[in-house]
Amino acid sequence: DRAGIAHEVAFVKKLDEPVITELKGRGTPLVWFIDLGAGMMHALHGLDAVITDHHVPTEREVPKVLRSDLMRFAESQDRILMLNPHLEGAGSDVASGAGCAYAVARALAPTNRDLAAVAIVGAIGDVQDQEFRRLSGYNRTILQDGIDAGVLRAHIDLRLFGRETRPAYKMLQYASDPWIPRLSGNEDACIAFLLELGIDLKVEEHWRSWSDLDDGEKRRVVTALVAHMLERGCGAKETERLAGETYTLIREPAGSPTRDAKEFGTLVNACGRYDQPEVGYRVCRGDREEFLGQALRLLRGHREYLVESMDAIAEAGINTMDAIQYFHAADRIRDTVVGIAASLALNREGAAKDLPIIAFAAADDGIKVSARTTRDLVARGLDLAAVMQEASKAVGGFGGGHHAAAGATIPAGTEQKFLEIANRIVREQLGPSSR
Repeated sequence: DRAGIAHEVAFVKKLDEPVITELKGRGTPLVWFIDLGAGMMHALHGLDAVITDHHVPTEREVPKVLRSDLMRFAESQDRILMLNPHLEGAGSDVASGAGCAYAVARALAPTNRDLAAVAIVGAIGDVQDQEFRRLSGYNRTILQDGIDAGVLRAHIDLRLFGRETRPAYKMLQYASDPWIPRLSGNEDACIAFLLELGIDLKVEEHWRSWSDLDDGEKRRVVTALVAHMLERGCGAKETERLAGETYTLIREPAGSPTRDAKEFGTLVNACGRYDQPEVGYRVCRGDREEFLGQALRLLRGHREYLVESMDAIAEAGINTMDAIQYFHAADRIRDTVVGIAASLALNREGAAKDLPIIAFAAADDGIKVSARTTRDLVARGLDLAAVMQEASKAVGGFGGGHHAAAGATIPAGTEQKFLEIANRIVREQLGPSSR
């Protein structure tokens, strides 16, 4: 819009042959793929295309010998240009799909630096701050652009979800990264914890959120939380996850879910998971009146659905092989939600923390597979993107993603063979002492 270029925006769950065939049939002068495309370059020949994607390209798409020579890579492509951090030897977490798109917008015009706020929301929505409790790589360039443009603030604070919108005790009650012993999941205990510290939970009829507390109150709570976790056997590494760099969109109103990057990212993700990507897109554009209300309703429904999903996983049960664990939700969990359900399941009691988890759910075009793992296993050499690519291809499907989070689509009835292959690959990646 800012460049005055006529365009049409379309959303797809995945880039597959039917979508590509339709695009080729339209005769569109240029197609820009955002946050997808790195795994399907071989099918795009004949299109004039730009790809801004941070997913891992396969050897078929980008031979490793070309990844260190961008000129040779560009010359090897017919009419396709790709911006991808993996082409420069960086990983998936240095920029999101939104961040890669922002790089193009920034190159088009320096005045587009105010769009850094949306790019940071994309990075946080992709949990790219999780490993180091702060953003890294090109994301820091984006962050500085946003600070310079007066649209972002970064500061050290509690990393828990709901700093702007949840009552402070609710923020503690729903804490999951890290899980706080005797507080997470216990509303009464969270209320008592704050009251014992002299924290007023309400002002008149208004429940105070974390952002409503003054600096002195916040320091008391953080100090007490650290002591609470250490006294209950949590290690220093886990306790450190309480705090980290947080990101505030300072032009957004206080108390709004669009002010905290983590809450904004969750809001947008909820729109996509329930087949309403246009709503999230409109909110990001600033069209707030009608669309923000719709997004909030989708988010409320998403939270309720996740509770039901945890019940479905409990009923299905988590099964264990020697190198992986898995559950099959069938049609009880939407294929667009099974990935986040797998992440939640991995962090709950009953799941092994030293095994990646694989989740299956029914989809219109077969079986959706989502895989999630921990930072520790990735550090030991686990690459779920490679696992999903190889195992899905062996059963007639396709897949990819990131080292710690990946997915695939496979034909119904091939789940057991897929598991056997995935189990073998994980065992090979981690070595004989995988447990």
